[in-house]
Amino acid sequence: MTNLEPPTNHGSPSAVGSVVAIRGSVVDVRFAANLPAIHQLLEADNGRIIIEVLSQRDANTVRGIAMTPTQGLARGAVVSAKGFVLRAPVGKVILSRMFDVFGNTIDGEPDIASTDVQWRSVHNAPPALTQRATKADIFETGIKIIDVLLPLERGGKTGLFGGAGVGKTVLLTEMIHNMIGHHNGVSIFCGIGERSREGEELYREMKAAGVLPNMVMLFGQMNEPPGARFRVGHAALTMAEYFRDDQHRDVLLLIDNIFRFIQAGSEVSGLMGQMPSRLGYQPTMGTELAQLEERIANTDNGAITSIQAVYVPADDFTDPAAVHTFSHLSASIVLSRKRAAQGLYPAIDPLQSSSKMATPGIVGAHHYALAQAIRSTLAQYADLKDIIAMLGLEQLSPDDRKLVSRARRLERFFTQPFFTTEQFSGIKGQLVSLADALNGCERILNDEFNDLPESAFYMIGAVDALNANAT
Repeated sequence: MTNLEPPTNHGSPSAVGSVVAIRGSVVDVRFAANLPAIHQLLEADNGRIIIEVLSQRDANTVRGIAMTPTQGLARGAVVSAKGFVLRAPVGKVILSRMFDVFGNTIDGEPDIASTDVQWRSVHNAPPALTQRATKADIFETGIKIIDVLLPLERGGKTGLFGGAGVGKTVLLTEMIHNMIGHHNGVSIFCGIGERSREGEELYREMKAAGVLPNMVMLFGQMNEPPGARFRVGHAALTMAEYFRDDQHRDVLLLIDNIFRFIQAGSEVSGLMGQMPSRLGYQPTMGTELAQLEERIANTDNGAITSIQAVYVPADDFTDPAAVHTFSHLSASIVLSRKRAAQGLYPAIDPLQSSSKMATPGIVGAHHYALAQAIRSTLAQYADLKDIIAMLGLEQLSPDDRKLVSRARRLERFFTQPFFTTEQFSGIKGQLVSLADALNGCERILNDEFNDLPESAFYMIGAVDALNANAT
């Protein structure tokens, strides 16, 4: 299974059985005695094939999902019960390393010494309500449009919603970069069903940026069986819980992509023979997602703050996967293909996106009032766009023309050059403090920059850079 195989649980006697049926990744195994418990691991072909028990069919037969390819497995093959469930390695030695779902290192570096690592079950209960912190703190990202309009919660869950190619992964990697300066914690990146190319690029970028010493990466890439993709998120959470509960450190958990977790669960459910629910999703989708999401919490020891990319199938926000994910989030960041086509990066739609933190009691009365004024300006501009398209800007009243001018300047001010895209754009990345972002928005709303063209506000950091951009 792994070169860091954890010791067997002595309380669970090992058992030997034989394969009676194979259907893709689903394997039925018959045992004469000592029927393995749910979630226990089985191995066949000298450890090459690992199976997780998902149901007990009768007094002698279990049905499991293979977490490795089943090529070469045949009926009658000998299967042995490992005596323990899937576990993840924890400890300070896992920092700066990249793992697969079994805890194998996949970064090409020397293996971790087995004496320095602990192994913990990936099936943990969420923290009790009495252990959770009730104070709401803001988590600054250094990205203007997020910090001003969509403040993130420390210990909360944020979703990045968008279709293919609108910038979810770029925004995630930018947040990792921006956390280094004022986030004295650990970053854990969990790639669920994503491309191996993205994992390799991220590893190189993080190494070059010097942030790898405080980072752990896990990948269950898209060519792996659904069982492995389904469990890699639980393994990442087990590592995050170690740093929060044992090390008392804040953890930034980045998941790319939570839709692939739901998709893997759907594949597992279909292979297990469960009746599909609406649009082909598994009937247990809500339960499976909640078991993962509820473990992400802010406790007295520390906080796990999660930012999750959510692929939206065909840009349809009524899809059950998107709807179920929305219910767990404290902030929803919606990426717009239309804004991306206009070159407004990050392509965040400020009117569709929302945050539960944007209240006067949490961000303060001044910040709240400013954010509301910005939203009102952008919403009125959206209403005027049809009139402008049909009749032209000149047909608007003087007040409406001023409003359009403010809105267009705000839209461009909310663009921001990213550190992770420097090599493509040729523009140096910018990290902007909340105070600078609020100051810039307030001055734009007060018409201080009417003598400057709209283009001067495009791809700048704070408003101090305006003189350099004015043409």
